[in-house]
Amino acid sequence: MLRVLRQAVGLLLLTGAIAYTVSLAMVLVVSQQDQRQPVDAIVVLGAAQYNGRPSPVLRARLDHALSLYREAHAPMVIVTGGIGRGDTTSEAAVGRRYLVARGVSADAVVAESEGRTTMASMNAVTAWLRARGLRRVLLVSDPFHMCRLRLEARRTALEAYTSPTGSSPISDNPVLELRYLLAEGFKIPVAWARSW
Repeated sequence: MLRVLRQAVGLLLLTGAIAYTVSLAMVLVVSQQDQRQPVDAIVVLGAAQYNGRPSPVLRARLDHALSLYREAHAPMVIVTGGIGRGDTTSEAAVGRRYLVARGVSADAVVAESEGRTTMASMNAVTAWLRARGLRRVLLVSDPFHMCRLRLEARRTALEAYTSPTGSSPISDNPVLELRYLLAEGFKIPVAWARSW
């Protein structure tokens, strides 16, 4: 009986290791793909803001979205992100102000500040788009985030493409980037299960 139990535990651990390896490989492959093309809206996933100013990570995402907007990939940008603990303003509001200050028409920037997680932000963006008969989006975030974003978009039935920022401070720090990549390897199976 003990031998059978050991074999079962070993098989379970092996299955988990294989699943994690596949997840990590997917994260790495998708992180290198830029699918920029004409869409209904560019969606920027939120990151921290400091007293009304975008953090370096959020600024890199906003700058990338600004470039995509100026290249005419979409007529609007949706910025996401709620109010963090101890904050008085949302990441989305800070992102909107940043883009408008850099010449994007105020009418072309939508602040969707309901979500404080990737899933909640994608739910809020999807609801806003569906109410207007829109569904094609270009998702902007850090490279490590792209695979999970595609799965979240599939869950919400958006036609989504991804365009990772190339200037994030996370990508400039190999140790920090590795930590984020390894963490995503655990999150992908959960996002995959939710997307079916």
